[in-house]
Amino acid sequence: MNIKFSPPDISQAEIDEVVDTLKSGWITTGPKTKLFEKKIAEYCHTEKAVCLNSATAGLELILRLLGIGKGDEVITSAYTYTASASVVHHVGAKIVLVDVDKDDFAISAKNVAKAVNENTKAIIGVDIAGIVADYKALYEIAEKNKGIFRPVSDIQKAMGRIAIIADAAHSFGAQQNAKMSGEIADFTSFSFHAVKNLTTAEGGAVTWKTIEGVSNDDIYTQFMLMSLHGQSKDALSKMKIGAWEYDIKTLGYKCNMTDIMSAIGLAQLGRYKDLLARRREIISKYNDAFKGTKIGFLNHYDENHTGSGHLYITRIDGLDESERNAVIVKMAEKGIATNVHYKPLAMFTGYKALGFDIKDYPNAYDLYKNEITLPLHTLLTDEEVQYIIDCYKEAAGV
Repeated sequence: MNIKFSPPDISQAEIDEVVDTLKSGWITTGPKTKLFEKKIAEYCHTEKAVCLNSATAGLELILRLLGIGKGDEVITSAYTYTASASVVHHVGAKIVLVDVDKDDFAISAKNVAKAVNENTKAIIGVDIAGIVADYKALYEIAEKNKGIFRPVSDIQKAMGRIAIIADAAHSFGAQQNAKMSGEIADFTSFSFHAVKNLTTAEGGAVTWKTIEGVSNDDIYTQFMLMSLHGQSKDALSKMKIGAWEYDIKTLGYKCNMTDIMSAIGLAQLGRYKDLLARRREIISKYNDAFKGTKIGFLNHYDENHTGSGHLYITRIDGLDESERNAVIVKMAEKGIATNVHYKPLAMFTGYKALGFDIKDYPNAYDLYKNEITLPLHTLLTDEEVQYIIDCYKEAAGV
């Protein structure tokens, strides 16, 4: 056996869309990207969506749109991938990491509440494994602190409180209380990286809730400006007869999505219902196999939420870090690639240099030390799933 961790599921539909794009002569941002944005907005029940080259770019542009910078603070979880926090540093604001609660991968509302002060401008929740975070609790914190909130931009004044942002890199297609990921937080950033449920190879998208007194068209325009050097016209607009001239409205960035990427995404979106269903089948097989053992797993589905089934995160009770690593090696020897989600940010050199210390995040470390993520993707056969189960039980001593 040679079971990969998370290869992309590319069918003839994606290949045909890409070939069609290549033959069209339009391969950068153009009609297919605009169509993909429209379909994402429809899927997420939002008025608008903007496609970019990554979820990281999405998070950073959200912060820049909000006017967050030097002197401001943004709170996020210590238990996440670096992109949730590094973007805060990129805009010049202060990263505030909070520990998770004991045995809970989600951002801790209790610890967020303790970290809020008059400089707090945003809270970035993280949808670990495709399970939507408790944004209701984060909204309640923002509302309770409206009295100390100090807006520094027009959009912050219109919101009148701390902005709630979703790092939804894992949760495209997830639901919570009958609402789609993308329509729950004030702003949501999705990833379409190669390992994600829906891929465009690289890529991402941002959606947002309507803000009273702020035009969604204006927000969309600001995203477009920031993602294409601050240029007043994209390439598609400049192709009109005599329409070459443009302005540089602001000194922006370069993080647009191309039509080749969007072509893959359009085909993936057409197949997405079936892709999600297959992930749910695999998760059910894993759950049935590990129920009642010392292998713990997340609750991806119940009457209040439906996860996107992005990662199958497990913990082996009683293991320390070195014993966990030994299990990973045993699985590799059986031809099964596994992973760890995540090493807490305070354990990395770059974050240590900013003054973070893992001793301040004991719950995050306890989650990490015995966590193993099993392969979960739509190219797995039932036979491969059973092989993974059998090997994992053996390696874990179950």
